[in-house]
Amino acid sequence: MTMSRTRSEGSLPVVSLPLPVDVTAPAVARQAVRTTLAGLDLDGPAVDDVLLATSELVTNAFEHGEKPDRLEVEYAVGRLTLRVFDSGSGRPKLKEPSPMAARSRGLQLVHALSEDWGHELCSGGKYVWAVFRVDRADTPA
Repeated sequence: MTMSRTRSEGSLPVVSLPLPVDVTAPAVARQAVRTTLAGLDLDGPAVDDVLLATSELVTNAFEHGEKPDRLEVEYAVGRLTLRVFDSGSGRPKLKEPSPMAARSRGLQLVHALSEDWGHELCSGGKYVWAVFRVDRADTPA
């Protein structure tokens, strides 16, 4: 897998990673995000939240989208945005899972861990995004 970087106005480069179309996608995405965060010198408890949300969003794209496409990571002024693209047209819905259900908590976790989240339709499908407050290691608390 090759990561590419582009620059959005006022932010550090956007990291874009093509996702495999198999069950390895969440692990590949999580490792890429971990590497990206370390490279940006981002630290703190929110990093674990970002990694968990990465797994959940990519898993949802794999299981509920028609085909995972790519992951984007963007950082600007203490805010990190994840975007997971897939070729599905179905819109994600935040559902209250049954207490007995072993699954269906992914978006609940993303909702609880992120500052905001949502989805947008785009050419070829949609992307689901989540925003997190993540500080650089050199930023005073």
